[in-house]
Amino acid sequence: MRRVVTFHYTLRDPSGRVLDTSAGGGPITYLEGAGQIIDGLDTRLRTTAAGAKLHVAVPAVEAYGERDPAQVQKVKRAVLPVDGELRVGEQFQAGEDRFAPVVTVVAIEGDDVTLDANHPLAGVDLAFEVEITAVRPATPEELAHGHAHGADGAGHCQ
Repeated sequence: MRRVVTFHYTLRDPSGRVLDTSAGGGPITYLEGAGQIIDGLDTRLRTTAAGAKLHVAVPAVEAYGERDPAQVQKVKRAVLPVDGELRVGEQFQAGEDRFAPVVTVVAIEGDDVTLDANHPLAGVDLAFEVEITAVRPATPEELAHGHAHGADGAGHCQ
C-alpha cells in the first residue's frame, strides 16, 4: 500500500549549514514512490509513522547524484540566451524549452563563460531532520495521477 506522507524538515550539508527548512512554513506532502522528493529520503521514510522525529542521512548518489565533470562546459557568451551582464554564481535556463537544464555560471574569462549543469547539491551528502506530521493511505485518484492531492487527499488536479 502506497502512502501519502506529510512532514516538516531541516536540510543540512556535511558541515551542518542549513540549506533549506520548512520551519515557518507549511509541511511537505508527497506520494511515496512518485518522485516528488529525492529517492534516498523517500526510501528512508517508507516505514515511519505519524509523530516520528528522525535524523536521515542521504548519500549524494541517492540525492542529486555525483558531480559529472562532463556537465561543466565553456561556451561563447554570444550563444547564451541571457541579455545583460552575467555574474559568477548566476543561474539561468539554458534554452527556451521548459526541459532545458538550469546552469550556473562558474567562470567568466573574456568572451568565454564556463557553465555547470550539475544540480547545485550534486556530490553533496545530505542530512535531514524530519518530523512526520501525518501518514495516510493514498487515494485511488492520487495513485492514478501519480501525486498527492494534499494532506487530507481532498485536493484536485487542474
